[in-house]
Amino acid sequence: MGRADARRAQRRGARRAPKRGGIRGLFTWRKMLGAFFGLCLLVMGACVGLYLYVDIPKANALAERQSNVYRYSDGSLLTRTGDGVNRQNVDLSEVPKDVQHTFVAAENKTFYDDQGIDLKGTTRGILNTLMGKGKQGGSTITQQYVKNYYLSQEPTVSRKLQELVIAIKIDQKMGKKDILAGYINTAFYGRGASGVQAAAQAYYGVDAKDLNVAQGAYLASLLQAPSQYDWATATPTGRKLVRERWDYTLDNMVEMHWLDKAKRDTLKFPVPMKPKPAPGMEGQTGYLVEAANQELDKQGITEEVRQAGGWTFTLNIDKKRQKELEKAVDQRLESKLDRKGNKVDATVQAGATSVDPKSGAVVALYGGVDYVKHYRSNATRQDYQPASTFKPLVFASALENGAKTQNGDLIGVNTRYDGTSKRPVVGSSTPFAPQNEDDVSYGDVTVQKAMNKSINSVFAQMVVDVGPAEVKKTALALGVPDKNFPERPAITLGTMNASTWDMAGVYATLDNHGKKVNPFIVKSAKHSSRTYEPVEGIGEQAISRKSADTVTSVLRGVVDEGSGHEANTTAYDAAGKTGTAEENKAALFAGYTPELTTVVALFGENPQGGAQVSLTGTANAGRANGGGFPAQIWADYTLAALNGGSDAKFDLEDVEQGEATVRQTPSNKPSAPESPAQSPTRDPNPPEQSPSRTQEPPPAETPDVPSSSQSPESPASETPGLPGGDGPDPGRPGDNGANNVVGNNNPAAR
Repeated sequence: MGRADARRAQRRGARRAPKRGGIRGLFTWRKMLGAFFGLCLLVMGACVGLYLYVDIPKANALAERQSNVYRYSDGSLLTRTGDGVNRQNVDLSEVPKDVQHTFVAAENKTFYDDQGIDLKGTTRGILNTLMGKGKQGGSTITQQYVKNYYLSQEPTVSRKLQELVIAIKIDQKMGKKDILAGYINTAFYGRGASGVQAAAQAYYGVDAKDLNVAQGAYLASLLQAPSQYDWATATPTGRKLVRERWDYTLDNMVEMHWLDKAKRDTLKFPVPMKPKPAPGMEGQTGYLVEAANQELDKQGITEEVRQAGGWTFTLNIDKKRQKELEKAVDQRLESKLDRKGNKVDATVQAGATSVDPKSGAVVALYGGVDYVKHYRSNATRQDYQPASTFKPLVFASALENGAKTQNGDLIGVNTRYDGTSKRPVVGSSTPFAPQNEDDVSYGDVTVQKAMNKSINSVFAQMVVDVGPAEVKKTALALGVPDKNFPERPAITLGTMNASTWDMAGVYATLDNHGKKVNPFIVKSAKHSSRTYEPVEGIGEQAISRKSADTVTSVLRGVVDEGSGHEANTTAYDAAGKTGTAEENKAALFAGYTPELTTVVALFGENPQGGAQVSLTGTANAGRANGGGFPAQIWADYTLAALNGGSDAKFDLEDVEQGEATVRQTPSNKPSAPESPAQSPTRDPNPPEQSPSRTQEPPPAETPDVPSSSQSPESPASETPGLPGGDGPDPGRPGDNGANNVVGNNNPAAR
């Protein structure tokens, strides 16, 4: 090899030689291994230090629990809850062995063998806490007992680390039986019950010693989400989840050889009894507290957290307005019902929600005749239809989307539609031909007149012109919940599900010029160790101001000379819409003034099974519709809530004027009327309630009536109700007066 070759070989070798400095030098396997072992030593040292530092504390405040206080918006007392803990400890020997096993099977199958902790689950819980996912961890029974008895429910990393160390020490000092007994005696089961004895009484009316394995499995399943899994108040999803949890628990017992499979296969889900309201929840108080608690749950102040006590909850409820709402329902409805002697009257349920449209604050709420007699709140229930109160949203969507008719005309207040009853919609792949009230055909009408008389055929075609998907999009933006809400023409009849609370938010958004209003009831929540972020009452612009104000302008016509005329008065400026659900199972009036939005509803509910039934015949007054009792309640309440009236007027911008109407300009409010019924603008005995009335009534609402001549190809969802539609009974035409058009002299016509 020559010198030149040697030099080239030397250069190649130099290029291949590893570099000793730079980034690579920092990551040699020796350095990385050393760093790993050093980190392990640090972690071990930290764990040892934490173990030595953290002692087993005294029992937490649950043993000395304070009450929670609920107040009206002015600070006056509404009620106190939780004076003392609903708990009675029992020895583990008093709890049947198979019931003991249900808790282990549901929460911690390795309980009898583990060392009190689950490092993997705890790590996952800490990471979830750091990422803001709340309390989602895999704690052992020992850890949960430590949290319940020694610590707090706060989802913090420091609390989780304390829980880990104390659980290890508790497992070393206490036997498994004592830990299990402590756990089932301190766990919170919902319904105000802490401990298995109180839970057995609350859900099954028996002592813990008399529980069977199926009941025990349900109580054990509850612990994952007591509020969500309470069968009496759970949503369909909640019921499904707790059933799955119950099955999971029993299957685990079979796997662990604690339950014979043959016996497992014979077990049926043990539906718990209805809850008994706590003392002090009578009248409307329970409904107000329940609504507040539901909102607090969503904000992270769960029932489990509230059980520790020490909270002061101030609600947005205006004490005076609350009393006036109750008074209006009593005078206009309850005083006319014979709940004991009349089968129809016994089914009538009233509900209402009243909202400040400028803030979203719920200022008054009516949940039912009495919380201790009717546990379910009629203000927040979502199992009935909003009916024709949905029609303004169809028009709002038309305006918002610049929709056109089949002839290419831009849809507006004066757009003309064919109001022929049973007219098949044009332009839809889904056949739909809804019947108008009494099968009356109106011919060529404007949108204003169609809204005044709530003509089904007009708004059915409008939904098709706009597009069901676009209408639904607008409705969801305004606040209608996505419950039973298909994208089909029949939605024009309000066939989805919504509560008075939901619809109050929708109409408050229209009242607020299209800016989203989210009703909320909790004004503040104070606790020495916890902060609270209230609901944002006002959101983004849901629809344009022009669209919202145009709808308001049209709805003023409904009050002035349409189906909502019962709300008409010179004492305030008002807009609103009536609604009567299929088969007359619900009747609503949704109305608003510049200062207050309120939705009032009647529901027909079988007292025994809770099934929906017809309201026809309520107070012996024929069809119960939105323009009757609900509108009368609304009017009396609104007049009183506004202290006898208001000079405030709707500030409407850039709206198209409808057909000439006889608008009554609000005058100066009456001076200090003795009561709403005595105001010069409200007659305490409306003519339609008098059997002697013979004069022709104003136009009434067209109820939501599917066609009786529906196309045979039409999907079942487009023809809700009984065969022939849910409108007038063809065999009893005289019973349909509550919604009759001009020319019918039925005294109940509204």
